[in-house]
Amino acid sequence: MDQEQVEMVGRLFVDHYYRLFDNDRASLSSFYQPNSMLTFEGQKMQGVENISSKLNQLPFDKCKHEISTIDSQPSSFAGGIVVFVSGSLQLAGEEHPLRFSQMFHLVPIAQANFVVQNDIFRLNYC
Repeated sequence: MDQEQVEMVGRLFVDHYYRLFDNDRASLSSFYQPNSMLTFEGQKMQGVENISSKLNQLPFDKCKHEISTIDSQPSSFAGGIVVFVSGSLQLAGEEHPLRFSQMFHLVPIAQANFVVQNDIFRLNYC
């Protein structure tokens, strides 16, 4: 996969992931596998059930992600892609958006299909 394809896959993944996060968070479980790992604000969890539980129990229902940057690189895992995202998260009823960074390590499972092997999320406090 050349760099242009890597960038395109990263961009398409990010668009799809955050559209689901903002509108149908429960469906995010399809991105994860039993050995997937999420670190959310320093809290580590592994597996589809634990990750889905964390994402679905966040203390807000409605939000909107605004993406500022997407950086994608091929990983040493054959066909894998590392995606680093920065942006802001606007919660319903809140005046100011929250800045965040998130890193995904995508690994291929089938032709043009990827799962999230690693996911690290942090709010950026200034």
